[in-house]
Amino acid sequence: MRVTFRQIEAFLAVAEAGNFSRAATRLQSAQPALSQAVKELESELGVRLLDRTTRRVELTEAGREFQASAGKIVEDLGHAVGNLHALAERKRGRIRIAAPPLLAASVLPAAIAELQAEAPGISVDLIDTSTDQIVESVRSGRAECGLGTFPPGGDQIERLSLARDELMLFCHRASPFAGRNSVDWEALEGETLITLTRDSGIRLLTEVGYESACIALVPGYEVSHITTAMALVEAGLGVAVLPTYALAAAGNEALAGRPLANPTIAREIQLIHASGRSVSPAVAAFTPILRRCVQRLKPGAG
Repeated sequence: MRVTFRQIEAFLAVAEAGNFSRAATRLQSAQPALSQAVKELESELGVRLLDRTTRRVELTEAGREFQASAGKIVEDLGHAVGNLHALAERKRGRIRIAAPPLLAASVLPAAIAELQAEAPGISVDLIDTSTDQIVESVRSGRAECGLGTFPPGGDQIERLSLARDELMLFCHRASPFAGRNSVDWEALEGETLITLTRDSGIRLLTEVGYESACIALVPGYEVSHITTAMALVEAGLGVAVLPTYALAAAGNEALAGRPLANPTIAREIQLIHASGRSVSPAVAAFTPILRRCVQRLKPGAG
């Protein structure tokens, strides 16, 4: 079947106006072209839709039935086109973003609030999960994008760097380290270290820092979650090497975070999406907001 939108539009205009001349004026079309479009539609459908007289055009029974159905088609198409225009203009949309729990807590609430202020028609679904699950969610399409620090490599993933995140030493406010502007790795020798388990990228970077300073890493406590490590530090049970964004999530005056130096070890906080899939206008609108909120995590950034 080769029914065209132009033919349907012509028929509906004539049916509503009851006259080819008025319908042609409404559509800003030549009357012969309008009449030809209706004839082509009737020929394609195999039924007469309009009874033509010298004064008026009237719908046949088939024409009345087709008018109802075709009118709904045109209305739905109009809504679809309007929705796409709204998406393109970033007035509406839905974003599914995956992030690790602590980074989600320290960045995304403020970022979502800013997005809603700028584009209230865009909604955000948040998946807070582990880093490996973030990558899998993005690859599978369960999430449009992922926020976090990711190991190098990884097929089917595109990356956008938002900010650098340096490892910091977290200690109790009563610790001598709290009075320093920065702490060298070698100063951690002999300190009770609260560290993450070996499946964590932070733990691997912590080992790099200890090896660079030529000191032995002997964990006092090994935990799976950053929040648990911070709670142990808060209790005065040791020090921890954690990402900068943990400082923003700490919210406790008993904790102090100090930059680690010699060497400085940093990671990239990235926004990822699946290779070969276009970035939606909603995600494009969210990206600069995420960048601003991530960069605010750096000490002294405000």
